[in-house]
Amino acid sequence: MQSISESCKNQSMPFNLPIFLTWVRVALVPLLVGIFYLPQSWMSLYAQSLTAGIIFIVAAITDWIDGYLARKWNQTSAFGAFLDPVADKLIVAGSLIVLVQLGRVSAILAFIIIGREIAISALREWMAKIGASNSVAVNSLGKVKTIAQMIAIPMLLYYDNLFYVIDTRFIGTYLLIIAAFLTVVSMLYYLRKALPLIK
Repeated sequence: MQSISESCKNQSMPFNLPIFLTWVRVALVPLLVGIFYLPQSWMSLYAQSLTAGIIFIVAAITDWIDGYLARKWNQTSAFGAFLDPVADKLIVAGSLIVLVQLGRVSAILAFIIIGREIAISALREWMAKIGASNSVAVNSLGKVKTIAQMIAIPMLLYYDNLFYVIDTRFIGTYLLIIAAFLTVVSMLYYLRKALPLIK
């Protein structure tokens, strides 16, 4: 019979480098949002925008690294599979809310993207409970949406000409519109796949 300490040890939350990087990504969310609440005398709006854009890019890089390391070192876990998408959704939602407050993104676009993430997450959780999670697995359309979104958001956070040539405001806005359109299309695709099981 296992002792209480052994039982607690077996049920403890796993901790490794990939999960640590995911927690770093979660910790970057309040930092990214909080930067824009600093007094202008401490940090100009341009410096805030630049720093927020860099934070988002760092978060996106850690997302790729922790997934790569988890697969390479065989350190995948149920907790990591839960925390990773949560971290992704938090950084995206936090950034979009800030961008809406700054007047750089339409509230409708932000609502479409955030609302879809909530709806699909709930759908995936329900499908997993009935053993049909493969029906709503990430497809190529969702991946293209994510790429457009992950390029658009740091551009809109920076919101200035990059290298005096690239207009991040124009490119970021249209990429986010594309991401919102693909968001709706991919949500309809997942719902269509799940509809027979819902019935």
